Formats: sequence, structure tokens, C-alpha cells
Amino acid sequence: MNEKDFNWSKEKEPHITRRKVIMEEFPEVKKLFGTDPSLIYKSLFIAFLQLAIPVFFLPENPWLFALLVFFVGGTLTHMLIPATHEITHNLAFKNKVLNNWLAIVVNFPFVFPVAMAFKAYHAKHHWHQGKEGVDTDLAVRWEAKFFRGPLGKFLWLIIQIPVYLIRPVLVHPIKPDKWQIINAVVQIAAMIGYYYLAGGYAILYLGLSTALATGLHPMAGHFVSEHFIYKEGQETYSYYGWWNKLIFNVGYHNEHHDFPTIPGSRLPKLKKIAGKYYDNLYAHKSLSKVIWNFIFDNRISLFTRIKRHV
Repeated sequence: MNEKDFNWSKEKEPHITRRKVIMEEFPEVKKLFGTDPSLIYKSLFIAFLQLAIPVFFLPENPWLFALLVFFVGGTLTHMLIPATHEITHNLAFKNKVLNNWLAIVVNFPFVFPVAMAFKAYHAKHHWHQGKEGVDTDLAVRWEAKFFRGPLGKFLWLIIQIPVYLIRPVLVHPIKPDKWQIINAVVQIAAMIGYYYLAGGYAILYLGLSTALATGLHPMAGHFVSEHFIYKEGQETYSYYGWWNKLIFNVGYHNEHHDFPTIPGSRLPKLKKIAGKYYDNLYAHKSLSKVIWNFIFDNRISLFTRIKRHV
């Protein structure tokens, strides 16, 4: 693995090819396509639970507050991240407009309006995986050089949210569409209303929960488990452990990239049907271990990703 530059590939991303092969051999996977209506109720319940907690229970003791943020706020907020990911793949409703509105509402606990921008850029991540200047999931060169070593990578994990907000503007700026504007306007209005209802301390709870959920929370290990290179020649990695029950099976990441129109709840069925194509791939066993290895293993850096010009 190259420690001073990205791993450049002349090959096209692997998922389109594998999808075609699996579809030809196992045409029954088409039955897994579609929406998962339970996603609507689950995501709304988690979002409003997270919003309700600081309204009805917000300890003044800083230690209790910190424990609440870590064990409850960070967990609930992180559960909303893969839920939003599913929704922005239009997997909750058949109607795209309804999916957009659901994502905007579920966005409330994140404090910042991110759902619709994520939808736009995440689509590019799928269809142009690893492509220089298009896939904004990859670090830029100065970023990879700056956040080096255990301390640098630790700091990078903590500030992933602002990094992911700023990087697309620098790498691949796009004109905000009407849904991104609606997302911003609705989110600002929601936060103003929430401030008058619950106060600034509640906003702080939501903000810290979001920062934790996207950084050092154990569940956040999937961010650095999915595409950093852990085995030469493999670009995407899955995780099949028990955290998947709380993160909408986003750990089934090879399966998801192969078939992004299959809801997370059905990805285990896909793996069971087409296991011969997944069982031989390297898979993570612990998200916490992934975070630990990312920070302390000198062989892993922000350069440890595959980039391509094709």
C-alpha cells in the first residue's frame, strides 16, 4: 500500500461488473428490489426520540450530560445517518418527492442541513467510485498529507462532519438545487423553533451528539471500514457483525454497492443467495477495532484509498 500517494487504478470500479454477473446467475435477486416502508416509521421514531430527550430530560451535571450524549445521543444520531442514507436512495417511498421530505424531517437532529446535499454527492460516489475530482468521499491530497500519524488521524475522525461539508465545495462544486435550498430553509426554521421550545442547551446536546456520531462513536467505525484498503486488490469492504441491527445493515457494503436499489433489510438475503461472490472477500469483524487500527496502524492513512481517472 502506498503511504505517500493514493493507490491509482486503471480498472473501472468493481461493482457494476459483479452486479451483472450475479444478475445473470441469480435472476431471483430482482425480487429483493423495491422499498421498505418500515424505514419510514423507524427513522421518524428515532429522530423524534432524539429531539424529545433534551426537552424532557437534560441533566445539568456535566458528567451525566456527557454520558447521555455518548450512550444515547451519539447512538441515536448515528442510527439516523444510515437511515438517511437509505432514504436518499429512495428506499422508503416509491415516490422520490416523499423520500426527499422524509430525509429533510429526519435531518432535524443533525442541526445542520445535510440530507439533500448528501443525496446529490452520494449518487456520484456510487456511479463514479474513486474517480478523481468527482467522488468527494475521498480525501484531497493536502488533507491526506496534513492528517498524518495517530494524532492527525484522531483529529480527522473528530472533525469528519465539517470536512465532509467543506470538501465537496473544493473538489466538485455543484449549484444547489431546489431541494438543497428547501432542506436549508426548513432546517433553519426547525432549529429556531426548537431553540424556543428546548433552549440552547438542547441544541448543544444535538450538536455534540452529531459530532460524536460521526467521529469516535463505535458505530462510526463503518465510515473507515468501507473503502480504505485493508487487503490488496479489494476496494470495498463489508462488516457482518451485530451493530448492523442498529445501522440498517449498512455494514453489508459490498452488497449495497452492487445493488443500491435493495433496501438494507434485504441485503442479508442477497448475501445468502449470492454468497459465493461475497464469502471470499475480506470482511471486518469489529467496528471498534477498525477505528483503533485506522488511528494506530501506520500502514493506513487517508492515502490508503483507490483513485482512478476513468
